[in-house]
Amino acid sequence: MPLLSTLAGAAIGIAATLIADRNRWKHDDVKEALRLRLDVYTQYTTTVKVLGETLRALAGRDHPSHDARALALREAFRDSGIAIASERMWLIAPQPVVKASNDVFHCLRRICAGYIDGTPVSSPEDRARWEARGRAAARMRGLMRDDLGVGPLTERHSPLLNDYDDPAAE
Repeated sequence: MPLLSTLAGAAIGIAATLIADRNRWKHDDVKEALRLRLDVYTQYTTTVKVLGETLRALAGRDHPSHDARALALREAFRDSGIAIASERMWLIAPQPVVKASNDVFHCLRRICAGYIDGTPVSSPEDRARWEARGRAAARMRGLMRDDLGVGPLTERHSPLLNDYDDPAAE
């Protein structure tokens, strides 16, 4: 009888340890997946922001020709890392975040194409494209925040383009 009690106690101890280890591994996997998504989201949102600033700066510069301007804008888009960041998003993020990030990507494509076609910086057409990008980015960030479990923001990430022209808005 004492031997049977000892064996039963050992079996219970081993089972409890295995269950605890399995739960700890699951918890660690969840934390690692969250950390990975945070890294992917941070890379994507940073790439989007830097690319947008680069496109706007390039479009505002003087270029020797229309072709030189178009080439500079295309190279900036290609070299920005947005394609890599987007692919990481497609592999890691849940479907709603992927769709929202893809919407932002296409907004940036339209901004770049507009500049290539000769749209002046800060023209009404340009402002409309930037506002569309801003709305898409805000939606994307909201979905990312929901996915990460950090809750919504109560303020806009970037001011409206018109706010840059109004010193009282700062």
